[in-house]
Amino acid sequence: MVKHFIIVSSSYSEGMRIAMHYVVDDFMTADLLTGEIRAIKTHCGEGVSISTHYIETASPDWNSVVTKDRFFENIEVVDNLLTFIKLISIDRKLKGLDIAKYILSKHSCTHLELEKLVYMCYADYLCGTQKRLFEDKIYAFKYGPVIESVYNEYKGIREITNAECSGYPIKKDFGRMPARSRILFAEDGIAKLSYVNKTLNRYKGFSASQLVDITHVKDGPWYLTDKSRPFSVITDSTILAHHCKETI
Repeated sequence: MVKHFIIVSSSYSEGMRIAMHYVVDDFMTADLLTGEIRAIKTHCGEGVSISTHYIETASPDWNSVVTKDRFFENIEVVDNLLTFIKLISIDRKLKGLDIAKYILSKHSCTHLELEKLVYMCYADYLCGTQKRLFEDKIYAFKYGPVIESVYNEYKGIREITNAECSGYPIKKDFGRMPARSRILFAEDGIAKLSYVNKTLNRYKGFSASQLVDITHVKDGPWYLTDKSRPFSVITDSTILAHHCKETI
């Protein structure tokens, strides 16, 4: 029998599960396999979501693994560890759109409401942890804070109701990766999801106009940002100092 060692993870940006596949022989020691896992965790963080599997088949071919256990079906085998790490690393950082998709997985929103909810999630997390929830710039538009990737995705759409907006496509399949899993996969994913849920629970039932009123509060971050130039950025330092004004 041929022994296979497999490291499995997900690439949300590519819409697929990915794997490193090793045929274990006399030259493939336990120390070497442990070293591969250590390299992944060193580059992607200790909390990175990976799973390891050991399976025996009659052939060294990957198809023999899939035939024996359908869990491995539709997994893309990556040629080398560096590529595997790069694919994972991309998804360790969130975009505002990832938070938006999670919100949309729970209920439909107007574009205006969505922008404000994503902003409040960001501001609450930043002030609570001193860390960024996602990588986007946040702009000061006429009706309040606007998140770069969310604006680019949904501009011109007033009511966002399409269920397709709330997941991540999977290649070679008709299913979807849950938006919740995308957040959990990111660095500090458990803490990020917890903060997002707390924020969403706090503002559950608020209308878009009520959310606009909160973000337009006098001496709040949006209020204090120079809006005379297009795409003026609301800085983290401004949010840290003045988000306390944005209260219910």
